[in-house]
Amino acid sequence: MAQPVRSISLPSRLNPISQKIESELNKLRTCRSSSPLGSESLLINLSGLADLFNSIEELVQSQLTQQALNHQQCKALVEETLEGSVWLLDSCGNARDLLLAMKQQVQDLQSALRRTKSSIDSSVHAYLCFRKKAKKNVAKSLGELKKMETRFGCLLHLLDVDYNVLIVIKLLRELSALTVSMFQSLFVFLSMPVTTRWSLVSKLKAVTFATASEKEQKVHNEVGTVDVALCSLHKRDAKMDVKKVQLRLETLCCSITGLETGLERLFRCLLQHRVSLLNLLTP
Repeated sequence: MAQPVRSISLPSRLNPISQKIESELNKLRTCRSSSPLGSESLLINLSGLADLFNSIEELVQSQLTQQALNHQQCKALVEETLEGSVWLLDSCGNARDLLLAMKQQVQDLQSALRRTKSSIDSSVHAYLCFRKKAKKNVAKSLGELKKMETRFGCLLHLLDVDYNVLIVIKLLRELSALTVSMFQSLFVFLSMPVTTRWSLVSKLKAVTFATASEKEQKVHNEVGTVDVALCSLHKRDAKMDVKKVQLRLETLCCSITGLETGLERLFRCLLQHRVSLLNLLTP
């Protein structure tokens, strides 16, 4: 006699939620892969990621999800996701700290350029020294994100777990992996001035700051245009005057402000996500 086959269809109330989240995940992946690494596309992706976390809240807080995860083995899976949420919060906090420090450096440089020419060289030097130090911090952050990427990318081998649980855990892991990828892009944006086809981490290790000999390379983000402008100004390039540098600094400052706002919203979503995961483990 044939063994009965368990249906893999989700309950009618849970299925639309999971389908909605999967659709949003796919859209954000497509948007991210097709967008240039600039502040505008990053801000759009950060906003989409925050929206996704809001959607996942609907799934996590649903009664069906809570019932499905109300088993010891399932709680272990939730605890694993909960641990990952701490890493995501730390990465978000590191990115916010870096943006805040960079914004302060940009504003100090703007102030120096408005005052007197005698302070320009020292101010430019201070900014470039900050950038070199920031690259080291970014390299460390990217290393941690790489470890997280490997962990979240592991396949699920949970054949004896209810299919509804698999769906929830799968979506949670996919969202975590996408968040890691988004933070990688943000850190690379903050450290990479020029276009290259190398991998994210290889880029950071291999590329140095733009010099006068690199001016022909295409710079595609606000951070890079400031680097090139400052190097040209520092080398007394006649084509680069203080006004041009000031305009690029203003653009960069506005970009940083926008990214700060996007990260602040995402941080709140990550915090709420962690609270919801903790509630799943609370009797």
